[in-house]
Amino acid sequence: MSRRRGFVATMAQIQRQQVRQQAAYARAVNTAERQHLRTVAATERARLAAVRQQAREYALAKADEVDAMNAELAAHWHALDSLLDATLIVDDVIDLDRLKKETQLKNFDPGALANPARRPDWSKFAPPPPTGLGKFFAKATQQERLTSAQKQFAFAQKQHVLGEADRKRCLEKAGTAFEKAQREEAAEVEAHNQDIDSFKSDMAAGQPEAIMAYFGMVLQESTYPEDFERSFRLAWVPDSRQLVVEYELPGVGVIPNVKAYRYVKARDEVTSTPRPQSQVKAQYASVVAQVSLRTIHELFEADTWGNVETVVLNGMVSGLDPRTGKTVRPCLVTVRTTRRQFAELDLAHVEPTACLKGLKASFSRSPAELTPVRPVLEFDMVDPRFVADVNVLDALDSRPNLMELSPTEFEGIISNLFSAMGLETKQTRPSRDGGVDCVAYDSRPILGGKVVIQAKRYRHTVGVSAVRDLFGTLQNEGASKGILVTTSGYGAASHEFANGKPIELIDGGGLLYLLQDHAGVQARIEPPDDWKDPTPDQPDQ
Repeated sequence: MSRRRGFVATMAQIQRQQVRQQAAYARAVNTAERQHLRTVAATERARLAAVRQQAREYALAKADEVDAMNAELAAHWHALDSLLDATLIVDDVIDLDRLKKETQLKNFDPGALANPARRPDWSKFAPPPPTGLGKFFAKATQQERLTSAQKQFAFAQKQHVLGEADRKRCLEKAGTAFEKAQREEAAEVEAHNQDIDSFKSDMAAGQPEAIMAYFGMVLQESTYPEDFERSFRLAWVPDSRQLVVEYELPGVGVIPNVKAYRYVKARDEVTSTPRPQSQVKAQYASVVAQVSLRTIHELFEADTWGNVETVVLNGMVSGLDPRTGKTVRPCLVTVRTTRRQFAELDLAHVEPTACLKGLKASFSRSPAELTPVRPVLEFDMVDPRFVADVNVLDALDSRPNLMELSPTEFEGIISNLFSAMGLETKQTRPSRDGGVDCVAYDSRPILGGKVVIQAKRYRHTVGVSAVRDLFGTLQNEGASKGILVTTSGYGAASHEFANGKPIELIDGGGLLYLLQDHAGVQARIEPPDDWKDPTPDQPDQ
């Protein structure tokens, strides 16, 4: 009986233990499920927070982007408002003395040539002495080794003597070349500085070529916003001391059509508020007036010699006539003013368009619509002997065939091309150039110097006589290099004559390549059927 009760008690105990285990397991499962749910919820909350943060950061980034766009817009608008003020705070005089160069004296560095080679060392050639029994049985072999070593040593000594003689010759040659280069550089610097002094003397004497070159530099140095594509022509009337300027004005496209940018978060889109056309037109008229006054101011202020008494400015612009859809180039502003009249103005406080009217200028009643005015002096009416070089390279895209240009325009292209390649060029007058179409200066030390350039627009091969003439001109001009450019080509005789001389021959293919590579112009060479070469040179074959 007692055994049965014990068994029952044991079974009950086991059952209670199982119940406790099941309850513990259930609690563990519930705990795990709750923990899982908490983890899932936390993950989802983190994901939603990340999405919200990303959205906030994206919106902030777009807002910053729009702010930057509006800041750039405001800066550009301010620059347009300040075109005239910007030149009043700078000195427009070009200090010609600052263009002078100084000879850079250098010490001769022979490099490795200064170090003599080591004399041959007999110990490096002598055979090792015999050891052991070899002292008694290898006397003949040892003698052969010694004789061979002596021969090798003698040969090394001879080579050393020859090498040292060659080194000394090379050292002397390098020293001579260095001294020659130094002398040439000093001579080039002196010649350059003499040219500057001559230029200053010509300005003081009122020489037309110097006057136009100087004021061309003045206008080139003037800094405008990047989207202002500028070019100009200058002419000088000596009798009246009158400088005539035909200035290419920027088009109405320089005026922003957008007033402000805004980011619309709901559509994730950057929108713009258009600027009223009345404001665009008014600002463009202001730009035209500011550029005109600024140009006249720069010319008068830079004239420390007092050469210019009167300035005539014609402000031109190229664009499409909205009434006809055709390309036109009207004059939007024209003014003639004297130094005395202009000196009476306080440009820091004038209203530009009103100021021009006070100077009795003719100003377009609607510049944005390209309404023209009649120039007070047509540029082409100026004596062509006193007209500065024309930058025809800028207009080449509308006349891509080199054979359709006038001779002066073609020579101008050559001059412009070499300017784009880094040379300082000046086109010469056809009636007085002595066969030189363009004179250029390469400012590089030692390798640079004066360069004479001739341009020949030919259909047939250029004769060797033209190359000989260039060489003679090169010597007469004291130039360091001559360049002959043609739309055709050269024969063997021309290349043979130029070989070894400071002459470079550029044929039609090379010219087209240089125009594209240095000026970004894709031109073509297509002579008309009735084309005749300007000179009857006999082609060399």
